[in-house]
Amino acid sequence: MTTSSLPAILDSSDPRLKLTVENRIRNIFVTQSEDTRHKKEENVNHIPVVTETSSRVLEAGVNTLQKTLVLKKQAELDEVDKQLALKRQEFKSRVEALAQRRSELEIKQQQTKERAMKFEKFVAENEAKRRRALKKYEAAREQNSAKQREIEDLTEQLKQLRARQQVLKVRMAKYKIYEDYLMKTLDYLPNTHLDNGSDSLVMPIIRRHETLSITHQELLQRLGRLEEEVEQGQRQLQTMKQEHSIRKLMANKELSELQIELETLKEKNKQAEVNLLMEQGLSREKVEEMGTLLMGINNLAEQCYLAAYGPLENMNMLTMMDMVKEYILDKADTERRARRLMESGSAMTSKTALTDRRERGSTKSIGSKTQIKSSSKVSRKSEMMS
Repeated sequence: MTTSSLPAILDSSDPRLKLTVENRIRNIFVTQSEDTRHKKEENVNHIPVVTETSSRVLEAGVNTLQKTLVLKKQAELDEVDKQLALKRQEFKSRVEALAQRRSELEIKQQQTKERAMKFEKFVAENEAKRRRALKKYEAAREQNSAKQREIEDLTEQLKQLRARQQVLKVRMAKYKIYEDYLMKTLDYLPNTHLDNGSDSLVMPIIRRHETLSITHQELLQRLGRLEEEVEQGQRQLQTMKQEHSIRKLMANKELSELQIELETLKEKNKQAEVNLLMEQGLSREKVEEMGTLLMGINNLAEQCYLAAYGPLENMNMLTMMDMVKEYILDKADTERRARRLMESGSAMTSKTALTDRRERGSTKSIGSKTQIKSSSKVSRKSEMMS
């Protein structure tokens, strides 16, 4: 009964039982009705269909990969060459700047030495001048002391002479009356008293008086001369004191100026020493940095040694850097090739696995849909039979 009713239920003219497949190039499975199938599709990734064999695909991919790697390596090599040229230029400029600073430092050191020599010569000359001035001052002071003692002696003699003069004046005033008396007595004496000459007692007294008068005049003249000499000595003493004070002030002024100049030169010398120490510290740091850089280059050259460049002892710095660059580029190229081959192999295996999974999924979906449709038809048939 069931087998006889199946042809009536499964009608071949029913459009729902027809399976229509689109162009297989698009590789899209039919999972929707025909009415909504021709609408604009969005967010659909079309999978290209590969018709070539796997060996040809791998060969073409390897050739394209090698060309791309060659171009990339060429570009990287150009970039590394540019960076190396920049580094060489920078290294050269630093070396030139260091040489220029070293020459400037040598010039400054020479100038500092010359200034120090000039300053020492200047100090020695000032010391000699100071000693000569001190000797002159000591000689002048001794001379002034001698003159002062001589003036004091002459002043004492002048005082004594003046005292004696006063005594003589008093004595003359005392004996003046006797002189007047004797002179008046001579007027009364007869003329015959002069005939006796030597026998007369008056003539010795007169001669003694004349002698004393002459001595008195000589002493007065000598006293005037001594007074003039004392006054002249006093004037000379005042002049010498003024000259000495002026010279002392000038010497003090010159000494203060020299002291100020000495302090200024000391400050400049200290500043120059500080600047020199700072420049020496900077140059020492640069030399240490340069030594560290050269040691690093030598270590890299020993680790990246290539026999094509010859023995390591005969290489200069630029040759070592070229060898290190070539070694690093070679290693990087090998590593990139291995990674690319591994990535391409993993990509191919993943694509193959993905394709197999999609084929299995589509087969399972078609079987499930057919099973669902058959079950729905069986349920309808049972309902109609009931």
